[in-house]
Amino acid sequence: MSETRPVPRRESPWGLPEGHREPKAHRCNDRVEDVVQAFFEGNPFKTVPGPFKLFYRCMRSKPGEEPTEPFKYLDLEPPKREVKLEEAKLE
Repeated sequence: MSETRPVPRRESPWGLPEGHREPKAHRCNDRVEDVVQAFFEGNPFKTVPGPFKLFYRCMRSKPGEEPTEPFKYLDLEPPKREVKLEEAKLE
């Protein structure tokens, strides 16, 4: 799973609540941004379906099993899946 980017914050006249937690971006947030960017890249009927399919696959996947295909319109590194190798037992 890729590292998450910080979530933009804005100042509030009421300050921060006691015991607040730092917000964390959803694991498929970058896929949504790719879909939104696709709307501005020409004919949406041609540009949106590809990124939307990847977003849908991301939402349906389990955490850590997100699609690793590159983004269509964002200049971000695609998510990487951490592979855990099982140690072979020698007998």
